Amino acid sequence: MDSLPFTQEKESGVSLLHPLQEALQGRIPKHIAIIMDGNRRWAKEKGLPLFYGHWHGADVIMDIVKFAAELGVETLTLYAFSTENWTRPHKEVKELMRLVAFYLRKKKKVMIEESVKLETIGDLSKLPVDVQERLKETKEATALSSKIRLVLALNYGGRDEIRRAVVKIAEDLEQKKIVKEHISEALIGSYLDTASFGDPDLFIRTSGEQRLSNFLLWQMSYAEVYLTKVLWPDFDRRELLRAILEFQKRERRRGE
Repeated sequence: MDSLPFTQEKESGVSLLHPLQEALQGRIPKHIAIIMDGNRRWAKEKGLPLFYGHWHGADVIMDIVKFAAELGVETLTLYAFSTENWTRPHKEVKELMRLVAFYLRKKKKVMIEESVKLETIGDLSKLPVDVQERLKETKEATALSSKIRLVLALNYGGRDEIRRAVVKIAEDLEQKKIVKEHISEALIGSYLDTASFGDPDLFIRTSGEQRLSNFLLWQMSYAEVYLTKVLWPDFDRRELLRAILEFQKRERRRGE
């Protein structure tokens, strides 16, 4: 395991239980979803061009993925680019797309070495061709990876996902592949982008914002929510561990 984010500490002469050891003794969320918020604010606070925040935020990702895998997390879903992000200035959108393509090219080898399987959710057809090609290449290269699944939400919106699922269900009804009596929550879930890996156990949002922002609206029904004021470029292993320790304190009742 890589160098640990916490060290053995003492308070009033009494040794504290190592937070990592404590986390590993509890239940680990199998699926974590994160809104990586605060990149632009981080750059602004440091007097840097806004896009520096996006690049620094991208640098954080792989270390979080690796640590999540070491803890036993099976799926990490990151909100990388929403359907609403197209309304940002053209220059920023162009740079974000360039960042995605560059990141995939730069990190493909690391993903293979760390057995990280890349998957996506969202409507990829509207992304630039070079980004689509990079995604396809990286997915194929990591198809046999099994340590952790990294899911990038690209051109993703919860409402759009549900709309696309409804369209598919309507088409299958017309083609008599299904009948209306078969429509259940489970069937609807099977038409969603996340059908192969299920709902998040833990939802994390950085930078202090307190909304879902059209992210995994169906799937987040029973996720535990953890909000932190830490900006995404400053989010590290210590912060992920804090979120998981908080998750372990909660009793998941699912309405019972």
